[in-house]
Amino acid sequence: MTEEVKERRPYDGSRRRAAAQETRRAIVEAARRLFLERGFTATTMGAIATAAGVSHETVYAFGPKPALFRHLVEIALSGSESAVPGMERDYARQVMAETDPGRLFDIYAGAMRQTQERLAPLFDVLSDGARTDPDLKALSDELSARRAGHMRLLATHLAEIGGLRQGVSVERAADVIWLLNSSEVFLLLVRDRRWDPELFERWLAETWKLLLMAPPAES
Repeated sequence: MTEEVKERRPYDGSRRRAAAQETRRAIVEAARRLFLERGFTATTMGAIATAAGVSHETVYAFGPKPALFRHLVEIALSGSESAVPGMERDYARQVMAETDPGRLFDIYAGAMRQTQERLAPLFDVLSDGARTDPDLKALSDELSARRAGHMRLLATHLAEIGGLRQGVSVERAADVIWLLNSSEVFLLLVRDRRWDPELFERWLAETWKLLLMAPPAES
């Protein structure tokens, strides 16, 4: 008598992965909302778990509270569901490949407007929390140093393509770009002075060009 051999179907983990991804989104959305509403100190991991409809242990899959907040900042910077290193982001590759200084500033201003719309509200929470929480202070210092380094790369590229006006050093250009694309400036103009974000984008590009860009050669 022959035994009927049943073939095992290969395991399909797509549903489990999709469910896990949905859970992560729920935690991220709840955490962002509560941090913005209550601030860093007053927001507990338990409150985030309750708002997301998950267990406390599930929230701690991100690590402790500062690690979860760091994740929110990194994905706000990246514009995606996972962190992408600064110079590997699509807009950064586009900017660093651009050889027209005017076009470069237009592209970068657009990218910074979109980034700050996501990031600047969290920056307020970060600045306040960094006064008392050493992990947030370390994160704030790290982000500032990273951004300064990226601006140095951008200013160097501008110099290499002949985009800096005479008398403006790479160091000075990097500092000017660093200052004007900051969350502080975005919040002052868009939140406090109620500028439309698109107006901010145009102003940013025009100001960089005015302060830094070499005038066009006379024909």
